[in-house]
Amino acid sequence: MVNEMAIVALFALSLDLVLGYAGIVSLGHAAFLGFGAYSAALFAKHIMPDPLVGLCFAMVTTSCLGALCALTILRGSDLTRLMVTLGMALILLELANKLDWLTGGSDGLQGVLMGPLLGRFEFDLMGQTAATYSLTILFTSFFFVRHWVHSPLGATVKAVRDNRLRAMAIGINVNARLAVVYVAAACLAGAAGALMAQTTGFASLDVFALDRSADVMLMLVIGGVGWLYGGVLGAVAFKLMHDVIAGITPQYWTFWIGLFLVVLVLVGRERLLKPWTWWRS
Repeated sequence: MVNEMAIVALFALSLDLVLGYAGIVSLGHAAFLGFGAYSAALFAKHIMPDPLVGLCFAMVTTSCLGALCALTILRGSDLTRLMVTLGMALILLELANKLDWLTGGSDGLQGVLMGPLLGRFEFDLMGQTAATYSLTILFTSFFFVRHWVHSPLGATVKAVRDNRLRAMAIGINVNARLAVVYVAAACLAGAAGALMAQTTGFASLDVFALDRSADVMLMLVIGGVGWLYGGVLGAVAFKLMHDVIAGITPQYWTFWIGLFLVVLVLVGRERLLKPWTWWRS
C-alpha cells in the first residue's frame, strides 16, 4: 500500500508541475507513465536487471518522448492540447497492443525479474524494499522539484501561466519555458512508471489507460493544484479512500468517491478543513 501511494504521488507530482505551474491541460499524462513502465521492464528483461540503472534509462527515454510531445503542445489552445495529449496516450496504447512480440500485447510484459537494490537489498514479497525504494525516489524528486519551482526559472514559468502575453513582453522565451516544464514532468511520470514496473515485475496495457490520467486529475482536485504538497496529499487520500470504500462496497466505490468530489467542489476544500483546523487549535 505504501509503495502504491509513493508511486501515484510521484505521478501526481509530475502532473501538478504541468497543470498547476505551467497551466498546460493534459488528459493523456498516462502516456509517460506507461512509456516509463515498459522502458524499465524491457531494459530489465533484455539488458540489465539493476533497478537504478533501469530507472535512469526509463527517465531518459521518457524525457525524449516528452521533448517530442512538447512540440505539439506549444501551439493551440487548451482544448487543442487536451486532445493532443489524449491522442498521444491512445497511440502508445495501440502500439503496445500491436507490438506483441516486444511488449506482450494484451497479455502484458511478464517475467520481469529485478536484481537486488544497490547489490544488497532483494525485492521481498512483503514489499519493504519496494516501499523504501519508491519513497526515497519520491522524496528526492519532491526536494528537487520544490527547489526548482521556487527558483528564478520557476518564477518565469508561473509568470507564463498567469499572463503569457505579458511574459513575452518582458522578454521571457515562453515556448522554451513550457517545453522545459513538459519534459521535466514527463521525466517524473516516467520514473513513476518505472517504479511501478520494477516493484511489481509486470507491465500491462493498463498503464496507458484513460483511467490513469483521470485518476491523477482527481488526486489534484482533492489535494489542490499549483501546490506540490497537494499532489502528494491528494494521492494518499485517493488511495486510502479507494482501499477503504472498495473494501466495503467493491462494486460501487466509484459512486462514493464521485459523491465526495461533488461535495468537495460545492462546499470547498477550505470549508471542509475548517473543523479539522479548529480541532487542532
